[in-house]
Amino acid sequence: MEWFRKVKGGLIPQRKKEIPNGIWIKCDSCGEIVYRKELEKHLWVCPKCDHHFRIKSKDYINLLLDEGRLEEYDKDLVASDPLGFKDSKRYSDRIKDSQKKTNLKDAIVTGIGKIDGREISFGVMDFGFIGGSMGSVVGEKVARAIERSLEGKIPLVIVSCSGGARMQEGILSLMQMAKTSALLAKLYEQNIPYISVLTNPTTAGVMASYASLGDVIIAEPKALLGFAGPRVIQQTIKQDLPPGFQSSEFFLEHGFLDIISHRKDLKRNISLILEYLS
Repeated sequence: MEWFRKVKGGLIPQRKKEIPNGIWIKCDSCGEIVYRKELEKHLWVCPKCDHHFRIKSKDYINLLLDEGRLEEYDKDLVASDPLGFKDSKRYSDRIKDSQKKTNLKDAIVTGIGKIDGREISFGVMDFGFIGGSMGSVVGEKVARAIERSLEGKIPLVIVSCSGGARMQEGILSLMQMAKTSALLAKLYEQNIPYISVLTNPTTAGVMASYASLGDVIIAEPKALLGFAGPRVIQQTIKQDLPPGFQSSEFFLEHGFLDIISHRKDLKRNISLILEYLS
């Protein structure tokens, strides 16, 4: 870089060129500094270590659905504040802030789409909306997505990314676990396929309900999966935990997962499974 330039009467320092924020991104796994456009080209997977960055719901829609097209349903459902909950901020304000930040009404997008020409009922969670937490709206939208699958006799695919139940709604958030699980039992009785895709992270109330009830369960590599945090588990069972016990690889080794799929192969794998199950 040219630090000085000649002018009449002497040298003056050149102004340093500023690099816009977000052009280079540091990998959380290997520390590699990666050019943003290179990451986008690789589906937000680090080209050096294969770390899968967390992506938005719209990115999964573009990745998995034909032409990135989703006929969205129930998009105007909005959470209320039944408990008048307040911690460091009012719950109603958190909802408004997340809606503004993500341009979503709540933490899941649902509708009808196609994968390789096969019509499916589809849902995808977004961690950017209050940690992808499951409140009444998320539970209701998942329930309606299951009902559309039942009515149309079409497969169900849900991509989960969540910190668990939204405790600002108290028992109402926990009720969504039973509601969604009961409807999935009806789907099973009708022999309609349900594929659950787990991404980083999928934990707590979501993992303990619809995320873990797929006919086939797929996860992205090295995703954080589980119910409670490791410290809580360790204090409860009074035992040391094995390394990596809440990773996709550990879950696959112990029979909880069916497949670990690289993001670039995710659509193809789902399509093949749907073909087999149909």
